[in-house]
Amino acid sequence: MAAPQKIRRANDKAVKNIEKRGNVPKTLRAKEEKYPVGPWLLALFMFVVCGSAIFQLIQSIRLA
Repeated sequence: MAAPQKIRRANDKAVKNIEKRGNVPKTLRAKEEKYPVGPWLLALFMFVVCGSAIFQLIQSIRLA
């Protein structure tokens, strides 16, 4: 009796991994790109930097 299709596909992947000899990735699923900084943290950082720059400009104009 022939093996089900799912088992045959798994065996084919295993054979391909064996042929790579140590160059096998940890997972066969595609990795999603992850950003080192989340969008909320980036927005907060931009708010602080731009806000302080605007505040500094206003303060320098008042003292001049």
